Amino acid sequence: MRSSTIVICILLSALMAMAVMPVFADDIPTVNVGSFEVNPSVLLPGSFGTITITVNNTAQSASLTQESGELQSTTYTQVRTNDISVNIQNVHLEGDGITVLTDDFNRIGDLGPGKSIPLTFSIQAPDQPGIYYPEIWIDTQGGQSTRFPIPVNVDTAVGIQKQAILIMNSDINSTVNPGDEIPVTLTISNAGQLLADDVTLKISNVSTDIAPENTDTYNIGLLNPADQKTIDVVLLSDKLTPPGLIQIPVTIKYATIDGTQITQASSIDLTLEGKAELGIVSIDTNPSPLVAATPFDLTIRIENTGTGDAKQVAATVDLPAEGTKKAFIGKIAPGDDAPALFQIENMKGGTYPYNLTVNYTDDLGFHSYTQPMSLRVPPSDSVGGVIFGLIVLVILGFLGYRYWYLPHKKGDGTFPWVKKN
Repeated sequence: MRSSTIVICILLSALMAMAVMPVFADDIPTVNVGSFEVNPSVLLPGSFGTITITVNNTAQSASLTQESGELQSTTYTQVRTNDISVNIQNVHLEGDGITVLTDDFNRIGDLGPGKSIPLTFSIQAPDQPGIYYPEIWIDTQGGQSTRFPIPVNVDTAVGIQKQAILIMNSDINSTVNPGDEIPVTLTISNAGQLLADDVTLKISNVSTDIAPENTDTYNIGLLNPADQKTIDVVLLSDKLTPPGLIQIPVTIKYATIDGTQITQASSIDLTLEGKAELGIVSIDTNPSPLVAATPFDLTIRIENTGTGDAKQVAATVDLPAEGTKKAFIGKIAPGDDAPALFQIENMKGGTYPYNLTVNYTDDLGFHSYTQPMSLRVPPSDSVGGVIFGLIVLVILGFLGYRYWYLPHKKGDGTFPWVKKN
């Protein structure tokens, strides 16, 4: 009886342990050296250089699985996906004949799934030529470690197998103005000694000002040594984008012949050139209304609706009159306006067609803008002169009647209504 009780307790404990299983990861994170670079590629004996490595967390994602159930029911499984980081404790470069000048990288910390971190070691070559293989030692939390040899060429003709070397050139055939579509031809060439497989390009948005018209990722495929391929890309720019040099980052990814994933940075460099566009906002005269033969000021406001500064702005009018018919304005920024002031004299009444000519420069060079216009000068108002003339005539008539007509009529110069004594 006692032994059977012990057996039952053991079975109950086992079932309870199976009821809630521990959490485990389907994709255990680990680290590797994704890429490395020795600079310079061939060292002279005793010279200095660097080794730069990229440490990757190879886990792209990790799902945690938990099995649970009850003693007398079917066991069920709960699955939830979380990011599992790898904790890097130490990265060490073991020289193997190479003198390492940089201390170990201690306690780097957590590296998330799919993430990478670059590390650079300073080295000094030995006095003897040859091929050396210093090792990268990476220790992670939990006792896991990685060893990766890196070949270093010290003044020897023995070649080290090279990776593919991808070069991207961008060609822009037209002037680039803010607000325009920007067609770009990208040429990707392999200048290395090995093929590059699964080549992809990803164009990063600098901001909302410039972005690809369609997709931002382009699949080039396979590039053998000395091969090249071209793709046509259209970028969209906002009209408010400030003119000047803009670098658009491009990330190039490819796989080497052994399957190693390589990430390379490049860029599309373009210069936005502002284009000024001038027009007329308003026309004013002072005094208003105009009076023939009276000097007046003619003010024409000119606005810039373009994307670049209008500089050295000067305006002229060819009115058939005397006065100041040239005006220097200076600079008009995009979205601003400025007055051109002319002082006109001695214009007779009438309607006069004339031309306003505006000369200016912008990032694209010199420009001249001509606008046909018309000016009406009312004739002089003669009503006041007529009234004044009538008054003068009345006064002259009275004086003539009094001092010429009456003396001749009566002989003594007195008024008819004056009685004689």
